[in-house]
Amino acid sequence: MQTLSIGTIQLDAPVVQAALSGYSDAPMRRLAREHGCPYTINEVVLDRFVAEGGRKMRRMLAIGPDDHPVAGQLMGSEPVQFAEAAAELVDLDYDAIDINFGCPVKKVLGRCRGGFLLSTPDVACEIIRRVSGSVAGRVPVTVKMRRGTDETPESEKNFFEILDAAYALGCAAVTVHGRSVVQRYVGPSSWPFLAKVKDHVGDRVLLGSGDLFTATDCLQMLEQTGVDGVSIARGAIGNPFIFNELRALLAGRPLPDAPSLVRQRAAITRHMDLMVSVYGEKKASVLFRKFGVRYSELHPCHDDVKKAFVAVRGPEDFDRLIERWYDDANRYPPVHRRVRPEALVAAGATIE
Repeated sequence: MQTLSIGTIQLDAPVVQAALSGYSDAPMRRLAREHGCPYTINEVVLDRFVAEGGRKMRRMLAIGPDDHPVAGQLMGSEPVQFAEAAAELVDLDYDAIDINFGCPVKKVLGRCRGGFLLSTPDVACEIIRRVSGSVAGRVPVTVKMRRGTDETPESEKNFFEILDAAYALGCAAVTVHGRSVVQRYVGPSSWPFLAKVKDHVGDRVLLGSGDLFTATDCLQMLEQTGVDGVSIARGAIGNPFIFNELRALLAGRPLPDAPSLVRQRAAITRHMDLMVSVYGEKKASVLFRKFGVRYSELHPCHDDVKKAFVAVRGPEDFDRLIERWYDDANRYPPVHRRVRPEALVAAGATIE
């Protein structure tokens, strides 16, 4: 089994659950761990919100005793404020600080945050320098990047300037998403670019991201690009099974059978129980809908189950949904595993 080291953090498998805005909260992270994920990253938070605190932010940043190792991902534009927030996260018991230079959302870019910083190497490098200084070696610092703002040579030059500076300033690892900022999530992630970056960084730790929807995708990325680990984002939503499936492949075992409805029900109800413990029954039922529509992709009656999850308004609706759609596997066609989206298959998203 291939392992992974992120500074002082030793992982028994080369896989990370990425930061996912609105998704990778404490319940999702804990469920991922229970299904074989050794390391998770909290949903991204703005540096100034960390400083301001407040009830909602405290809940977002809460870490349970069984939620380690976990990284806190920060986004912002002011180096000093960024560094202050990083120190605060360390005080809150986060095991690593992850700097977001990859978010492609228009609102974020307009405020000079996230992926915008790939166009301003001086500011990006100063943020890394300040954050590294503020945590004073207490925890590893990592960086999440996209492969540039666009396809121009200048963009690629800026990318490698920031990448090299990150390692020079002591970052323990860098995660690279193979799409540019202007691509957002359209078109395939460039795995050939990841291979180029890994060749450039040598034995320094590099994680790959983009188009990891199945365990087979993850294994192919590791084999075809040479990256040291994979960071699974959208592919983990409603599919915690991906982590143990990847572990099986890495150990040389066959890909496990697609998760049965019994296993799906167990994961879904466990996820809901974890959400109830954080948000309360009423709110958890509504918040779970966004997860439910992704879980429904594994059900043989995908469209009907998706509609049922969307219609949930309270705990009673959720209970009825579970009893209706996950009670008797014999009434449905065989289950199937999640597959790579057809648009990406048509675009040739891997480098096979």
